[in-house]
Amino acid sequence: MTEVAIPTLIQQMLQPGFYPHAVTEPIQLIQTHISYVLLTGDYAYKLKKPVNFGFLDFSTLDKRQHFCQEELRLNRRGAAELYLEVLPITGTEDNYQLGGTGEAVEYALKMRQFPQESLLSSMFEEGTLEEAHLEELGRIVARYHEKADINDYIRSFGEVVNVRAAIDENYEQTQKYIGGPQTQQQFDETKAYTDQFFAEGEELFEQRIKNDYIRECHGDLHLRNIALWQDKMLVFDCIEFNEPFRFVDVMYDVAFTVMDLEARKRQDLGNVFLNTYLEQTGDWEGLQVLPLYLSRQAYVRAKVTSFLLDDPGIPENVKQDASKTAAEYYKQAWDYTQSKGGQLILMSGLSGSGKSTAAKYIARKLAAIQIRSDAVRKHLAGIPLRSRGGDEIYTAEMTEKTYGRLLELGIMLASQGFNVILDAKYDKQQLRQQAIAQAKAKQIPLRIVECSAPPEVLQQRLQSRTGDIADATADLLASQLQQAEPITAEEKPYVTILDTTQSIEAQLENVISQ
Repeated sequence: MTEVAIPTLIQQMLQPGFYPHAVTEPIQLIQTHISYVLLTGDYAYKLKKPVNFGFLDFSTLDKRQHFCQEELRLNRRGAAELYLEVLPITGTEDNYQLGGTGEAVEYALKMRQFPQESLLSSMFEEGTLEEAHLEELGRIVARYHEKADINDYIRSFGEVVNVRAAIDENYEQTQKYIGGPQTQQQFDETKAYTDQFFAEGEELFEQRIKNDYIRECHGDLHLRNIALWQDKMLVFDCIEFNEPFRFVDVMYDVAFTVMDLEARKRQDLGNVFLNTYLEQTGDWEGLQVLPLYLSRQAYVRAKVTSFLLDDPGIPENVKQDASKTAAEYYKQAWDYTQSKGGQLILMSGLSGSGKSTAAKYIARKLAAIQIRSDAVRKHLAGIPLRSRGGDEIYTAEMTEKTYGRLLELGIMLASQGFNVILDAKYDKQQLRQQAIAQAKAKQIPLRIVECSAPPEVLQQRLQSRTGDIADATADLLASQLQQAEPITAEEKPYVTILDTTQSIEAQLENVISQ
């Protein structure tokens, strides 16, 4: 492998005297195929290499300046603390200067340096990444997307012809790996799935555009581009150099994080992130496009890893590892396209009976979508999840709308192969029987998990509840107890009774195993 000479400018930037601030020696240089990054201690400086790969063009000084400014602008959305300024580099080979006056010969993006152990990927490897972190990330990404730019030009990237261009290109670029890390069957079936998705999904893509879900997103939202630093979740290093990779459906971003966690064999953590994001945004319909983007993100990881096999400078043992990793990603991409049988699980029980705790447990075990009536009600009313709802959102009419929306989502998603948990009181026979009738008509397996606890336990739980989106208080308990309608003989075959004062794991075994 031939050594590439380090440019004079970078050699000077490795010297402590180059900087107007104290540095930690030795200064470290990290190179990628598109950039130089110099780590000086408190600050990192990133310079773009003068390269043109087609999908990325940094070949002129003007372009490098433009994309440095774009990187600064775009990444301040998710990590303003890290992205500080773009500085000109002036002078000549004898004496370059950072931020000097005169004509610029290069540009550097100045960033605050943070420890690598703050990365979510590092936390994962250390075993310190927990459910609470993924819940926080779900909320952060939801806010990020809510604020993301949108206009007619950005929307146009959601049209089928544009969405499929990159996906079809992936297949073209990976045909040569069939018989290596990719199998012919996986290739054919993955491609057939996306071809069919685009042929039949025109209306779905139009709805995503119409409902403003094509936005200026991150484009590369995996664990190595997210950090927990100074008690704040930071989303950084988004795609600044290529619009089609950034002007995408919000589910494209969500899929990257979910796929990354599932590739690391932590489907449960992916489920935490996904359900938190969906609850925040109310975009449960977006799940209809999620499998397409999950497959796409895994396939891209497979493709990029496969490219290492063509590099004559890569040692044979590294190539063997790369081939194994690529094969795993190709299989993961294929897995996402395989049809699955969905099911519907109704939670039932009074406020404080532990429905949401049990639903969350089931969701992690079955990779299920948990849809809480409290969230659906507040999205329908147009009020923030954490705001307390007034009497007007608890009228009989609003309750009917809420349960109607719950069931509509449940049937739609279960029909498409998702396991769905409708997390609501379901304390009325009519509501339960409507769900049973619709599930029967669509041949969707249905279960009811009835959560129970003594009234004094319900009272105590409601009195001590904090930080939740549910509005129910202890003073509502008496009327709930009075109005609840018992399970009928016809409903009993569907029901698992859950005593939430006891350990729930063993009690839910029959629900989890089916």
